[in-house]
Amino acid sequence: MGSYIPLKNYFGAELAVRLAELIKPSYPDFPVTNFVSAVEKNVGPLELKARVRLIAEELHRSLPLGYPDQVEILLKILGPENESDQGMFTEGYFLMPVANFVEIYGLEHFRTSMDALYEITKRHTAEYAIRPYLYRYPEACVETLKAWSYDPNFHVRRLVSEGTRPRLPWARKMEVLGGDPFCNLTLLEPLLDDYSSYVRRSVANHLNDLTKDHKSVTIKWIADKLCNGREHGPSMVRHALRSLVKSGDTDALAMVKDL
Repeated sequence: MGSYIPLKNYFGAELAVRLAELIKPSYPDFPVTNFVSAVEKNVGPLELKARVRLIAEELHRSLPLGYPDQVEILLKILGPENESDQGMFTEGYFLMPVANFVEIYGLEHFRTSMDALYEITKRHTAEYAIRPYLYRYPEACVETLKAWSYDPNFHVRRLVSEGTRPRLPWARKMEVLGGDPFCNLTLLEPLLDDYSSYVRRSVANHLNDLTKDHKSVTIKWIADKLCNGREHGPSMVRHALRSLVKSGDTDALAMVKDL
């Protein structure tokens, strides 16, 4: 049985070499030695997020081009789409600095960046990288996410829910879209009958987040939308109300009891 390796340890010189080798064919001038050395020299004392950011910053320094051209090069290293709901942080972990690159440097290029996140999330995830765009371009993001909620790729559909979660783990707490919980709920509604349990679980987690700050609105919405004979309604309700049930909330307990 292999020994446990902390996730942060994957983001160091070895990953820098891998990224450089992937980039070199489409950008022959990529300074492999300088890139790898910079990562190796500075990564030691850093934790996970700081390591990812360091690599993203060194990618930026090593690609002295305009942002659209940088992204075009980076998109060429993504590899095949992930066809399962596993492997986001095992097979696709090497793309975390690429997503972070878009998060840091792409805010002035909304459409280019959203198109990039669309492709990245099919292989890794864009749930963290999309959040600055939700702050900067709330209306444009919501319109894009409405379309993505019907996308044939389940990773893209999951991003609609996961990327807008108010209390996404590892991320800074985010208020509901437009200051109105119904904005979030409207995005979630097309996903309630999603064939993918991966998507439905994200929706239930999102609803659980909403119960913590918008309890009455969320409970009523759950009662209207999920307690109506939907195939996966009972399991989603239980998961969505788990925090309230754990706290002994009488409304949640009554709803779960009646399932």
